[in-house]
Amino acid sequence: MQNTSVELGFFEAVEQRRSVRIFDQSGPFDHEVVQKCLEAAILSPNSSNLQLFELVRVPETSPLKSPLAKLCMGQKAASTARELVVVVTRRDLWKSRAKANYDYIKSTYEGKPDKKLKQALGYYGNLIPKLYSKYFGWSIIKKVISWWVGLRRPMVREVGETEVRISVHKSAALVSMTFMLGMKASGYDTCPMEGFDSDRVKKLLNLPAAAEICMIIGCGKGLPEGIYGERFRIPKEELISLR
Repeated sequence: MQNTSVELGFFEAVEQRRSVRIFDQSGPFDHEVVQKCLEAAILSPNSSNLQLFELVRVPETSPLKSPLAKLCMGQKAASTARELVVVVTRRDLWKSRAKANYDYIKSTYEGKPDKKLKQALGYYGNLIPKLYSKYFGWSIIKKVISWWVGLRRPMVREVGETEVRISVHKSAALVSMTFMLGMKASGYDTCPMEGFDSDRVKKLLNLPAAAEICMIIGCGKGLPEGIYGERFRIPKEELISLR
C-alpha cells in the first residue's frame, strides 16, 4: 500500500475538497485507499440503520470501467478517473436488513427485561414493515393515517412511497459525502456525478430492477485544470439562520 503522505484534518479536508473533473492518469494511485474510505463511509448515519445501499467499485483495471465512463455521458470526471464508485440504493433489501437489526438486538439483549428493548424489537418487527411494505393503495393509506394521527399530536408526515424513496437516497448521500471527505483527507480527489444513463448502468453492473443509482463518484489525483473556476457559495447569512 503506497502512502500518499498527505493527511488532512476535518476542516482542512472540507475546505480543500472540490469536485475535480480531470484526474492524473500517469501518476501512482492507491486503490486500497478507496477501500479504506468506503469502509469508513459505511459507518455514516443512515435511516433506521437499515443500510439500504451498495457501493460498487469499478477500478481502472476493470473491463467495465471504460463502458461505464461512456454511460456517464463521456464526462472527463469519469473517463480520466482511476476508479469509479457507483452508489446504489437498495430499498429492495429492507426485509433482510430489518431482520438483521432485529436479530442483533434480540441476541445482544436477550434475557434482559427492558421496555426500550421491546420498543426496539417492535420498531423493526412492526413499524418498519408498515413503512416499507408495498401494497396497492398502501402509500395513500399511510398518508391518511399520518394526517389523522397528526391532528391530535406530532406525527411523522413523510410516510408515502415517494418520501420513503427519498429517505433511502438521503442515507446513500450521507455515505457518499463521508467517502469523499475521507478521500480528500487521504490526499485524493473526487467528483460526484448525476449525469449518466441509469438504466444502462444498472444493466452493465447487473443490478436488480429495484435498485437505483444515487450517484457515481470519480476518484483520482486531481489536475489543476480539473477545477473549473473559483469556488462560489451564496453568502452564509442567507444559508444559515438562527431562530
